[in-house]
Amino acid sequence: MNINGSQIVVNVLLENEVDVVFGYPGGTILNVYDALYNNSDKITHIMTAHEQGASHAADGYARATGKTGVVLATSGPGSTNLVTGIATAYMDSVPMVAITANVPNSLIGRDSFQEIYIAGVTMPITKHNFIVRKVEDLADTLRKAFKIAISGRPGPVLVDIPKDVTAAMCEYTPEPKQIPDRQMSYSGDNLEEIAKVINNAKKPAILFGGGIKNSNADKILKRIIEKANIPAAHTLMAVGVLRWDMKENLGMAGMHGSVVANRALNEADVVIAIGSRFSDRVALTPSKFAKKATIIQIDIDQSEIDKNVKTDYHVIGDAEKVLGEMESLIETTTHDEWFNELNSMRRDVPYSTGGGKLHPKEIMDIISETAGEDGLFVTDVGQHQMWAAQYLHHVKSENFLTSAGLGTMGYGYGAAIGAAIGTGKDHVFHITGDGSFHMNMNEACTAVSYEVPVISVCVNNEVLGMVRQWQTMFYGKRYSSTDPCRKTNYVKVAEGFGAKGFSCRTADEFRAALDEAMKCTGPVWIECLIDKDERVLPMIPGGGTVDDIIYE
Repeated sequence: MNINGSQIVVNVLLENEVDVVFGYPGGTILNVYDALYNNSDKITHIMTAHEQGASHAADGYARATGKTGVVLATSGPGSTNLVTGIATAYMDSVPMVAITANVPNSLIGRDSFQEIYIAGVTMPITKHNFIVRKVEDLADTLRKAFKIAISGRPGPVLVDIPKDVTAAMCEYTPEPKQIPDRQMSYSGDNLEEIAKVINNAKKPAILFGGGIKNSNADKILKRIIEKANIPAAHTLMAVGVLRWDMKENLGMAGMHGSVVANRALNEADVVIAIGSRFSDRVALTPSKFAKKATIIQIDIDQSEIDKNVKTDYHVIGDAEKVLGEMESLIETTTHDEWFNELNSMRRDVPYSTGGGKLHPKEIMDIISETAGEDGLFVTDVGQHQMWAAQYLHHVKSENFLTSAGLGTMGYGYGAAIGAAIGTGKDHVFHITGDGSFHMNMNEACTAVSYEVPVISVCVNNEVLGMVRQWQTMFYGKRYSSTDPCRKTNYVKVAEGFGAKGFSCRTADEFRAALDEAMKCTGPVWIECLIDKDERVLPMIPGGGTVDDIIYE
């Protein structure tokens, strides 16, 4: 059939079973929006308040559903407003296709109105990107974008299309949905030799990251952990892969990880790292990380091998495939002495709810009780993010969404909207802080317009908590620019947007507000006032080791 470039865009989206896109219209992308208008019965377009919100929504949609998120933007500032969202998806390996329009081919390179070389801007933060100069290349380029986004280590791909290409006519032939290239083969060291090392270990420990989620290897990982009785710690990206109350689950490792998780990695004689890149928030001093251990790394991305921590053995391949091959080689055993040693290392950070003041753990406990095991949690970045990772009762890996690699304040609201729309859940819990919330609270208008059931719990200490914590501990309490002195009335602002708002100072007030929020069908804001001096503990200072853990 002979159709224009804009209809080709829509048709390729339909080929790939895309039924929701997020975006914001503008001059150069109007032809595509006209084609969307003619196909509104097949593809729902969610217009956000800002393109950054749209990119985070596509990201949240992808993480919550396992599908590829799609975001649209016009040229110039429309496309540059996607940059933070694309970088967030790139750092956390989230499949996304960003489609931007540009000025016509005849105006490219002339500093035309709203012209930007977005492919160059985003080159370091995408798996790949394309500029489509001819309409004849459009369909295949978009198909490649979907293929690349979902294959191997997932990530965002950008396709930039000049306006004249969206209007040009071309012959179009439908093709089947793109399917990922699974890396069913693997390379590296011998699995039998690696299994022998694991079987002979007296103090083994597993460290797993987001690669487990991306490869759907959570079930096989759990089987191996239980079969070989190996304690396991996880990164922020892997929260929920193991149940919070599973006895082998030591909790999160790293700067704000549990004491026992960090000490286990320090004392282990074998550490098996799976789908984890040993980031500086986990291996704070790489040269001193797990120095007593033989280190085994399994990762789909060859560039991650020996990048941060030198390994003794490594395997490059899809975690599900590699663990599947290893499962029969791993012996059934117990490590009772090792677990007894670990249990003696456990140390809970004490907290008090004296004076009726809300404490972060109390907030997370109440959210967990209310949400139940199917609760879907999306966080922003800061102290509240760490408290959510530490204290929520996590049971499902796809139900905790957070910006881990880039640490994007303002990520949460857009991502929560995308997750809610993608999953159709009755409620999604957006956990934020007053600093992060101010960055993208404009997306409340999106949640209200589309009646998206996002419950935003703002843990409000009236300061930039995480930065202030560092100033308290390492900068002699010199609080430079971390007390913004904002007078925001969250209840009134929520109501101004058309949402429901509550403000709470006690656990009873919060529990009552959350009960009311669960009865609402649209967005709700709940402000929880906490003390500005609450800290995220334990903490290993940057560049430190387990010997430097701060407990109080």
